Amino acid sequence: MLDHASDDLLARARALHLPRGFVFGGATAAYQIEGAWDADGKGESIWDRFCRKPGAIIDGTSGNVACDHYHLWQDDIRLMTDLNLDAYRFSIAWSRVQPDGQGAQNPKGIAFYDRLIDGLLKAGVTPYLTLYHWDLPQALQDKGGWYDRDTAHRLADHAEAMARQYGDRVRHWTTLNEPWTFCWSGHASGEDAPGLTDGVKGGLTASHHALLAHGLSVPRIRAAAPGAEVGIVLDLNVVEPASQRPEDIQAAKHFELAQNRFYLDAVFKGRYPDELLSLCEGLLPDIREGDLATIAAPIDYLGVNIYRRSVMQSGAELPPLNFARVSPPGDYTAVGYEIYPRCIHDILTYVHRDYAPKAIHISESGMATRPETPKLDGLIHDRQRAAYYIDHIAELDRARQKGVPVTAYFAWTLIDNFEWAYGYTTPFGIVHVDLETQKRSPKLSALCYREVLRARR
Repeated sequence: MLDHASDDLLARARALHLPRGFVFGGATAAYQIEGAWDADGKGESIWDRFCRKPGAIIDGTSGNVACDHYHLWQDDIRLMTDLNLDAYRFSIAWSRVQPDGQGAQNPKGIAFYDRLIDGLLKAGVTPYLTLYHWDLPQALQDKGGWYDRDTAHRLADHAEAMARQYGDRVRHWTTLNEPWTFCWSGHASGEDAPGLTDGVKGGLTASHHALLAHGLSVPRIRAAAPGAEVGIVLDLNVVEPASQRPEDIQAAKHFELAQNRFYLDAVFKGRYPDELLSLCEGLLPDIREGDLATIAAPIDYLGVNIYRRSVMQSGAELPPLNFARVSPPGDYTAVGYEIYPRCIHDILTYVHRDYAPKAIHISESGMATRPETPKLDGLIHDRQRAAYYIDHIAELDRARQKGVPVTAYFAWTLIDNFEWAYGYTTPFGIVHVDLETQKRSPKLSALCYREVLRARR
């Protein structure tokens, strides 16, 4: 039996009325849920390797088993249908289908995604496929990884192969997920795989090659899968200075140039911001003639992952960017992100105004808590997460009603999973996973999300 507070949240969810054609889905990533890290011929990825590094993961865990989605995928599709999801955004583990990132494919890995895609379609759930969600084959990392220009070409080969294999059933394709995070956290500051700490030079070099991989992949996907819709997913922030002091305004500008505009300007305008290039002179990658034209290959949609605003002041982080994050008073998630629903409205209007993509998806939105335990009624009453979804979707609708072409929203994440460097300490799921039994249990947030979907006009 639900209490009054939970009933009120369900009523608020029913009061949201997005158009019937608006797409609601759930999102996951291969390394975070699949497990079976070395099963059926899968190769090693950089996250397989990184998780074995002492101290890399806060609780000393890994994605070796995770949610065992590799074996329990049918259970997870049933969850999707129970929640009335329109779509499922997932990624392919590159080293599962091509163990070394080049050369021979792995038939058993290919067959797994065939089963998954066919199962989704049979259940009436539309697949949205991401080609790269951070888990580079270790064999490519051993050759330089994202510091090696050749990796861009290997991803393009992978993209074409996957489009040939699945393009008869998959229409929606994403090249990269969050290049800012995997390039900067993985190569500048070292919190994520492969754990390199090469500062701005590392972040920019990896980013350029990742964007080049995106640009090379777009036409090859289109050629291999006629009718495909192709896009990229960027993690963007609403950026504000901590004060009106010139040094804080400058720090906020530097962060916004690196986090947002480096990627947006390249994809939509075919250039990198001049101010950032000037600021980081001597730390820039080898940008060759034609690279930026390749990166700016026309796309059908922009995916936006939005979790917070970033309030910045002058500091010592990542010189010469020299910023520091400030945490204004308010509520925060378990990973330290400010709960600020307006950020989703503001990022949508910003992107629409300055870059005018054909369509925008909110490809990730959600909040982390500390580990949760079901109550005696079997339900996790995650009221804060339920309110988070309701408030953020309301802000999305406010932007949509102003003419922003936002057409889809994906909850991050469908099920509790391995949350990268946080391990299993900060679940984001709208469905609880008991890691001992692998039992899936929808939370209150899932019930509210289902009501939002049911309430469409």
